[in-house]
Amino acid sequence: MENQRELLNQLRIDRNEAKPPSRLPWFLALLVVAALGGSGIWWWLASGPVLVVSPVAAMAPGANADSATAVLQATGYVTARRQATVSAQITGTLAEVLIEEGEHVEAGQVLARLIDTEQQATLAQARAQVAHAKAQVSQVSAQLAQARRDLERQQDLVGRKLVSRQAVETAQTDVTSLGAQLAAQQRMVDLAEAQQRSAQVQLDYTTVRAPFSGMVIAKAAQVGEIVSPLSAGGGFTRTGVGTIVDMESLEIEVDVNEAYINRVTPGMQAEAILDAYKEWKIPAHVVAIIPTADRGKATVKVRVGLDQKDARILPDMGARVNFLEEKKPQSASAAPPKGVLLPDSAIVQRDGKSVVFVIKGDRVVQAAVSPGAAMGDLRLAEGIAASTQVVRKPPPELANGSRIQLSE
Repeated sequence: MENQRELLNQLRIDRNEAKPPSRLPWFLALLVVAALGGSGIWWWLASGPVLVVSPVAAMAPGANADSATAVLQATGYVTARRQATVSAQITGTLAEVLIEEGEHVEAGQVLARLIDTEQQATLAQARAQVAHAKAQVSQVSAQLAQARRDLERQQDLVGRKLVSRQAVETAQTDVTSLGAQLAAQQRMVDLAEAQQRSAQVQLDYTTVRAPFSGMVIAKAAQVGEIVSPLSAGGGFTRTGVGTIVDMESLEIEVDVNEAYINRVTPGMQAEAILDAYKEWKIPAHVVAIIPTADRGKATVKVRVGLDQKDARILPDMGARVNFLEEKKPQSASAAPPKGVLLPDSAIVQRDGKSVVFVIKGDRVVQAAVSPGAAMGDLRLAEGIAASTQVVRKPPPELANGSRIQLSE
């Protein structure tokens, strides 16, 4: 009985026994920490810089007004009116090449020399022939002088009846014959001198010279190679030593759609913009309209001359040409419009008002403006000063005092 009572006592639950600690407070603490961390991350993201498009400056009306407006735009390439691949006038082996790419050469400057052993020998032979012919002339001249003296003596003797008439005739024949020989020998001198000049020309052909002043843009041959003015036909013979461009003759050739060619006239003002320097506007003018059309592209080629020469302008550069039309001069009494010119996209609505966002360091300040008349993609606006930097195309999240980061 007592044993049963002990067993029952062991099975009884003691209500006063300590309970295990609850995990609920720890779970609530973790929720609070997570909420605080999330709010911190949200605040950090919200306060980060807003990415905006590159800023633009407000312009006073007329500040960008040119004397002419563009009526047509076309693309093309810079070309040279004077460009030559220089070669030797005879076939030969190069002994010297005196040019490198990028060098400036003057007209007549030596660019290369060929091996001239054969030409030197030919010239020496021609000079010897000239000397021989002149010696023959001297010999015949001496014989003719003697024959004339003999004739004078024979004429004197025949007058005194000391010799026959036949002796005088024989002396006269000798003088005439030697005179003819002298004339023939003088022609031989002329022939020898002509041959000498021909040999000299052949020798000069071994020296390659610049036909005009310009810039070397290509070096096509090296010492030891054979050059020829004729086509090599796939062999190892070079057809040129180098290519020279006259940088003063650079111009732009553009293709204009034939539907708009009536807008272009010779002498028309234009401005050229190179693809390499997009902010540089080069004054130009229309030189000529090539009187033929491209059937495949339906375009007409137009030559545009550059009014400003610069070392940055290089052959085969891509270019864009704006053809300009003269504006009529405005009346001096006409008052300029009020306000400044802004891109229309810079003006946005905030709380029912037209505003722009002025850039102040790395933040923006909202400024109210009064929009006016539109001028193309620009619009007059009052409320800010000229040259003020404003944000183009402000995003919806941009607000007064927001930090910004510029994007190209």
